Amino acid sequence: MTAPSQTFKDALAELVAIPSVSSVDPALDMSNQPIVDHLANWLGDLGFRIEQHDVPGQAGKVNLIARAGPDAAGAGLVLSGHTDTVPYDETGWDSDPFTLTEKNGRLYGLGSSDMKSFFPVITEVVRELDLGRLRQPLTVLATADEESNMHGARALVDSGVALGGQALIGEPTGLQPVYMHKGVMMAAIRLIGRAGHSSDPALGENALEGMHAVIRALLDWRDELQAEHINTDFRVPVPTLNLGRIHGGDNPNRICASCELGIDLRPLPGMDVGELKTELRQRVAAAVADLNLELEFRESFDGVAAMQTPREAEVVRVAEQLSGQTAGSVAFGTEGPYLNALGMDTVVLGAGDIAVAHQSNEYVPLDRIVPMQRIVDGMIRHFCMEQSQ
Repeated sequence: MTAPSQTFKDALAELVAIPSVSSVDPALDMSNQPIVDHLANWLGDLGFRIEQHDVPGQAGKVNLIARAGPDAAGAGLVLSGHTDTVPYDETGWDSDPFTLTEKNGRLYGLGSSDMKSFFPVITEVVRELDLGRLRQPLTVLATADEESNMHGARALVDSGVALGGQALIGEPTGLQPVYMHKGVMMAAIRLIGRAGHSSDPALGENALEGMHAVIRALLDWRDELQAEHINTDFRVPVPTLNLGRIHGGDNPNRICASCELGIDLRPLPGMDVGELKTELRQRVAAAVADLNLELEFRESFDGVAAMQTPREAEVVRVAEQLSGQTAGSVAFGTEGPYLNALGMDTVVLGAGDIAVAHQSNEYVPLDRIVPMQRIVDGMIRHFCMEQSQ
């Protein structure tokens, strides 16, 4: 296999055809090794030095680090993307999710927007550059498990690997630079009581009634958080706490023996995820302290911190100049906090749209590809090459 000399569409078709789902459900989770091998071959043939790092404790999960230019730790530009996609429901697609399909100026396929299209953008730009003229390192980073639990990015932070000074993450933002986003944490709260005949409440312990107390406590806490934390740079300027799923009991004439509530909390920059987890447990425990119910918590992943790169950071300013758009904020999470933790200033900017990510008939608009290539080319030239060409 050689570096992609074919068109952008052909290169993207190859990546879309490689299943790389990550999921907290082991039945759906897949290795990302095949797509990493594909990218490694492309980038190796373009002149990059290839490193593959197994993600500790995660069989079949790999991070790819491809380096070009001088070996200067912590300098230059990192172009970063994740290799995985969310799970899919094939019945909801109008076409095969693993076959790139062009229609009405759009390229449809699983991961086309979020975010496999970023890698062919990179390779097509790099193919036209003379990497021998790099004065600062250029690094391409391709991570595992962003869509499920961030194991790939966490492993990078744990290893303390030196990657670069500036980072561009090609997540779908509609070509608008993003310097700040909310964090996210999810939890399942389960109450266990005792079943009994509904004719006499004394015959059991009603977990559903206990969950009523929990919900009231959570809504009160949400009100407090939203009164205390406000950032008008976000379209939704307060932290959100969503009651997303509830299930309890099995029949109207039985006292509910167990009830589970799933919540999603999205904190603003400056709010510590660890502290929020602790307070969540304390609030819920206090709500049911006087009830004869057992309390359990379950987390599908450890949570993602909010990201905030300084508004005046050079990578943000250059992204604004190249895109012609003012940097803004989004409510979804990325690997940005982890790259920032490794000492980089990070901006998020990609050709796709978050509105079509994580759903059937995902697509990337064709008319965004050339502008995105120009942005990537400009970032490489600014941070890694002579600015006067």
